Amino acid sequence: MAVPYGTRFAASFDQVFPQGALMVGVVAPDMEYLSQEDKARGRQPKQKVDEQTGKRLWKVVVTDPSAEKERDASVTILITADVQPVPPAAVQVMPGVEVRPVVFDGLTVEPRVMGDKFRYQGFTIRAAGIVAPASGAAPKKPAGGQNPGEQKPAA
Repeated sequence: MAVPYGTRFAASFDQVFPQGALMVGVVAPDMEYLSQEDKARGRQPKQKVDEQTGKRLWKVVVTDPSAEKERDASVTILITADVQPVPPAAVQVMPGVEVRPVVFDGLTVEPRVMGDKFRYQGFTIRAAGIVAPASGAAPKKPAGGQNPGEQKPAA
């Protein structure tokens, strides 16, 4: 069975980020790369457009608390939207420290070969929107079925 290049697979937010996601930085336009020659000619960079939806691409970096490897802890999500998405408000966890929990709607994942010297399989993650997580939601249990620090009952 052959899967065509560029195939995107729908995924739920909980599948991709089982312990949620925390936004780092701002929502920024995803701009096309310009070589030094193009810059010298005075060419202006253009915002990338999604080839399947025709909408503009926006980048947002999130931290994934459930990441098993260090390289997977910081993830760039591409948001497809005609106008710049507005992220939810930040939550202050202590004086001077704010976090921005987020949830992405309409997630798709596209398998890619990543890495320079050492190759590995990664994913391009796209979303249709960004919203605040539902307040008062019960904390999610990790894949093992118990909370961290919780001991199994003795048999």
